[in-house]
Amino acid sequence: MNGMPAGQCSADRRPSWVRGRAHHIASMCTRSPPPTSMQRRSFVLASFSAAAAAAPLASRAQGGAALPAIPDPAQTRVQPEWGRLFDAAQVPGTLVVLDLRGGQASARVHGPVRAALRVSPASTFKIPHSLFALDAGLVRDEFQVFKWDGVQRPVPAWNRDQDLRCAVRDSAVWVFEGFARQLGTAREEDYLKKIGYGNGLATGQAPFWVEGDLAISAHEQIALLHALYRNALPFAREHQRLVKDVLVNEAGSHWILRAKSGWSGRIGWWTGWMELPEGPVFFALNIDTPRRQADLPKRIDIVREALRGIGAWPARCQT
Repeated sequence: MNGMPAGQCSADRRPSWVRGRAHHIASMCTRSPPPTSMQRRSFVLASFSAAAAAAPLASRAQGGAALPAIPDPAQTRVQPEWGRLFDAAQVPGTLVVLDLRGGQASARVHGPVRAALRVSPASTFKIPHSLFALDAGLVRDEFQVFKWDGVQRPVPAWNRDQDLRCAVRDSAVWVFEGFARQLGTAREEDYLKKIGYGNGLATGQAPFWVEGDLAISAHEQIALLHALYRNALPFAREHQRLVKDVLVNEAGSHWILRAKSGWSGRIGWWTGWMELPEGPVFFALNIDTPRRQADLPKRIDIVREALRGIGAWPARCQT
């Protein structure tokens, strides 16, 4: 699950080009008929042109460009001051940050033991799961509509037709449960092992990424994001770019925040990266949520303050 109150994940604090695109895509969830091939192509070209104009420096670093290697987790520097952020929030947890600005790699951590502990990825698994579905041909593009089955679910945003952008943004579990049924356990595990994702298990109670056996550590989340940023995962480059596009939370003239939240009911995640002119800064946080939904905003709060402390959170970013 996403773990955000209904409507919160689609709150529009982003620039007009992002808001306009998100509104267009969201409206397509209930629009009929779908756009023609020419309309799709024109919209995609216009959108990517707008994105390039809005964030020329942040996006220039991508496309498989050489980046410093990820430091070994054992060499990650413990950041004592981040402990105060977790103490103030009254939640135990861990935060790993990989800073690649200026062509140098530095890794910081709060909770180094927990950072190596594998736990349920919850909805952060929608990042690689989207790639699996694209690679298997279950998703053609970001415009393909998945018809709602009419079952009323607890999150209002789930009770409608979805496309990939809507499903990722609103963590529409039923869409990804459909992908899991079509892929089957063996193929899911083939994909998991192909990318070295956590313990590689697609077994246990469904959905396996929330209630089942799949588990991943914060360090492993960072490795996945780093590879995705570089288009270095074993999937088509256009599929990796599409998934990165649907992960945009907010953007400014020289920065882009791409991230995905997750909540298993017990553990809350926020993973992603901030693209800056000097280079990307990746983050992976997980916390216990003893107060359940009341604790969920603390995921973003902790990451925001930690990145501000190292000068990696733009002043205009309102997330």
